[in-house]
Amino acid sequence: MGTIIKMDEPSKPKKKVSMPNKPSDKPTAAISGAGMDRKVKRKVNPLKKWGPIVVLVSAVSYFGYSAYFSPGGRALTVDQNRIVISTVGSGVFEDFIPVRGRVTPAKTVYLDAIEGGRIERILVEDGTMMKAGELIVELSNTTLQLSVLGNETRVAEQLNNMRSIELNLEQNRLGHKRNLIDINHQINLLTRQVAREEELVKRGNVARSVYLDTKDTLNWYKNRLAITLESQATDARLQEAQLDFLKETSSRLESNLAISRKSLDNMNVRAPVDGKLSGFDVEIGQSIPRGERLGQIDTPNDFKLTANIDEFYLGRVDLGQKATFDEYELVISKIYPQVQNGQFEIDFKFLANQPADIRRGQTIQTKLTLGDATEAKLIPNGAFFQDTGGNWIFVVTADGSQAIKRPVRLGRRNSRYIEVLEGLEVGERVVTSPYSSYTDMDRLKLDN
Repeated sequence: MGTIIKMDEPSKPKKKVSMPNKPSDKPTAAISGAGMDRKVKRKVNPLKKWGPIVVLVSAVSYFGYSAYFSPGGRALTVDQNRIVISTVGSGVFEDFIPVRGRVTPAKTVYLDAIEGGRIERILVEDGTMMKAGELIVELSNTTLQLSVLGNETRVAEQLNNMRSIELNLEQNRLGHKRNLIDINHQINLLTRQVAREEELVKRGNVARSVYLDTKDTLNWYKNRLAITLESQATDARLQEAQLDFLKETSSRLESNLAISRKSLDNMNVRAPVDGKLSGFDVEIGQSIPRGERLGQIDTPNDFKLTANIDEFYLGRVDLGQKATFDEYELVISKIYPQVQNGQFEIDFKFLANQPADIRRGQTIQTKLTLGDATEAKLIPNGAFFQDTGGNWIFVVTADGSQAIKRPVRLGRRNSRYIEVLEGLEVGERVVTSPYSSYTDMDRLKLDN
């Protein structure tokens, strides 16, 4: 049976009733909706899609950047207000260094107790102006006095023995002379007697045997003369050597005796030169051991300067180099070879005259000239030099955002400037403050 539809009521709308649980007469067309529906794509916000990725990449980059530029790496961020930035310039470089010297006496003679003893008398006070030879203090030493007396006795005995030996040698020499005189006298008498007896023998007045006896006696004296002359020559040679030895020995003994006597004289301490006595602090009754320093004598109104210089200048300082203090000129007179605590010591002496108002122990600022003034590229002297040795420096970039490590070659330096030989140009800016916190860095990021 078909469905009957009434056609006489077209204007009245039909009420559509939804019946989801009842199957439709045309199920294919009603379910697909192909004719009236389309699939709508959901729009996604790009920020929501790419935001997490961008944040992740930014975080990784930030942490990587921070790790690379952290203080433990090759670069470091520093506050620009806490460093010193200087500009490379050009000008006249004066090759000098300031030297602070200490005023000391030009000549000092120390007073040491050559022989120990007990102080018996003090004749002057510390600070007294002394003349050479003036007595300062007297000491006593009983043991030394007894020893000197014993030495004098022994030396006197030895000298007496030497004199006895010399006397015996002289008597022996004189004895040889007497023998020669007697022998020559006998030879002369016998020679005349032989001549007379020879004439008498010819006449028959003297027996020939008597003549021959006289002649033999003459020959005996002549032989004796030859032996005596030989003995005298030998004795003279030996005596001369022995006398020289005795004289030398006697001289040594006399010197020993003089030294012994001088030991007693050393108990009286005297001023060796003219000058001012200083460092003299002893009391009566005080026992002074041998070799102990009693004081010193300083030359009056004659001073020198003693200064310590950094070992960096060891190869550039030599004898004869000049220094100035106000209008006074000085010259290096002595360079001590020892280097202690990175410094070596030198002595200056005044050339023409010296200030009248300086005193011992006073410090004076001098200007030591090392070379002639020349035109050069200059940078201010800074503490960076001690950290780098002048081999490299941080150079600020043109935009001022960072400073890059650059090798350089620096030359001479004074208290104000350092001479630039290679690596920098005039107008460039460099960091001249200490590098102790970033000597291992290759780059500094300057933070304003």
